[in-house]
Amino acid sequence: QVQLVESGGGLVQAGGSLRLSCAASGRTFSSYAMGWFRQTPGKEREFVAAISWHGRSTKYTDSVKGRFTISRDNAKNTVYLQMNSLKPEDTAEYYCAAAGTFGAVIASLDLTSWGQGTQVTVSS
Repeated sequence: QVQLVESGGGLVQAGGSLRLSCAASGRTFSSYAMGWFRQTPGKEREFVAAISWHGRSTKYTDSVKGRFTISRDNAKNTVYLQMNSLKPEDTAEYYCAAAGTFGAVIASLDLTSWGQGTQVTVSS
């Protein structure tokens, strides 16, 4: 299992950008598919983006396609979420998570590790 710590959240105006980082501890980070999820009060946590262990496959929820980019640097044990053209509806607590397969991340199944979250607030 890996331990995950998110950072990079904050307050930004609509149309602005933020880059979230998720730092992982443990020597097996490169073997995990990774994902970003978000949650707002009173709603279930939702899938945002996923990346395969090698970084060659990515998947996004429809509402962020063309605006968000997930990437990873296995040498630094870090996964990123570049968020551009932010909208007020992107406001949420953002979490990163790890799973054994790319498909598991997309389906939000068998997620073995979660970070503590980082808040993103987009003002209109």
